[in-house]
Amino acid sequence: MGVYFAAMSSEKFSTPRQLTHAPYGHILTNCRVWSPDGRWIVYDVRGDQLGAAFDGNRIERVEVATGKIEILYESGRGAHVGVATYHPRLDQVVFIHGPENPTPDWSYAPWQRRGVIVKSDQPRVAVTLDACNVAPPFVPGALRGGSHVHVWDGAGEWLSFTYEDHLLARQAHCHPNIPAQANHRQLGVALPYSPGIAVNHNHPRNHAGSHFCVIVTETHDQPLPGSDQIDRACEEAWVGTNGYIRLDGTQQERALAFQGRVLDSTGQPCWEVFIVDLPAHLLECAQLESEHARVCGAPTTRPAPPRGPSGLVCAQRRLTLTASEPYPGIAGPRHWLQSSPDGAQIAFLRRDAAGVVQLWTVSPLGGPPRQVTHNAADIGSAFTWSPDGRLIAHVLAGRVCVTEVATGKTRFLTEPAELAARPLACVFSPRGDQIAYVQPVRDAGGKIWNQIWVVGVK
Repeated sequence: MGVYFAAMSSEKFSTPRQLTHAPYGHILTNCRVWSPDGRWIVYDVRGDQLGAAFDGNRIERVEVATGKIEILYESGRGAHVGVATYHPRLDQVVFIHGPENPTPDWSYAPWQRRGVIVKSDQPRVAVTLDACNVAPPFVPGALRGGSHVHVWDGAGEWLSFTYEDHLLARQAHCHPNIPAQANHRQLGVALPYSPGIAVNHNHPRNHAGSHFCVIVTETHDQPLPGSDQIDRACEEAWVGTNGYIRLDGTQQERALAFQGRVLDSTGQPCWEVFIVDLPAHLLECAQLESEHARVCGAPTTRPAPPRGPSGLVCAQRRLTLTASEPYPGIAGPRHWLQSSPDGAQIAFLRRDAAGVVQLWTVSPLGGPPRQVTHNAADIGSAFTWSPDGRLIAHVLAGRVCVTEVATGKTRFLTEPAELAARPLACVFSPRGDQIAYVQPVRDAGGKIWNQIWVVGVK
């Protein structure tokens, strides 16, 4: 296939609209930033110009038609908040909340944060998603650390998140000579649990949560080189709106695609695409008394997925094997894997034979990956699929684009600008007619601030 250029100079571009104008940084999450009706876009604010530091104290939303700003939540007592996503059907959002009254030994960190849910008709009222239980006895359903990037599944029932463990992070820092498993980034899911998760009060940072949380990926301290063992799982996405079709024609209702770090045959790290199938009875398995030790972990061991009579109930599989390629592994800007709405394709970024970062897809059943784009320049951002599964939105050469998945042709939606669109997110609206993205703007005093923009898809 030839190299495609996104648009000829004579092509008429869409007119982008700047929605926010305030002198602080505005940050979009990589997906699910539109309200279900497409009326609002949710974002967090950062104090620095380009939003590099996690130091904001508000979750805001902007009305797309009018530019009106509403504050959904404002934190206090020194806590920071951010990385907000919408429910697929309800007018509510979930986001990261850092610790209140931070101290030198308990300030914001990957292993010291939580998820909270705020309903738009009850702004400033945050319901804690994940319980925290950092002193034994440990309670099934509670975490011992921090959660991050919370996203509801297509049904709006389960939420995915990444997780890191406070106890093991502290162990490595304060007691490195005591044998213990390493703190790894892992994936977890939060399941509806009407009684909520209550915890004991033998630690000042323990707190209750509304959902039952369970780790669903298996990691290893020393992965066997050349094997499918991983030491890190992250950058996940739900597969399909309703899962995907298995080889036997049955429906796998819930699965997460994610990036897993393996070691190649020489011991070099390499990021590959993985999937973990989640059983409908995951909650029941995690509640079994025989699984409490695994699900909760111990002071020196990681929480782990529950087991059933035939082994792990969360089936974890590797989908790509790129170690022998000229440019092995997932590459490009930080991005989260994204699935087509029908669940048949999982998109990711990696380099082609010429070393250019392109869009690729792989089936949740495995098999050879397919190179989608053949552009002359690197894909420059995280990306999302259109609701009909025909297009993927992303940044190329600093400009917002869409790529036709079937043909691989990329088309510019925006013209060149003084400041390039940020690599953070290009998120389709629920109707697929607009894309939200982040582009910096220089103010009258010369300062540069990230702002929220939208552009139409013709």
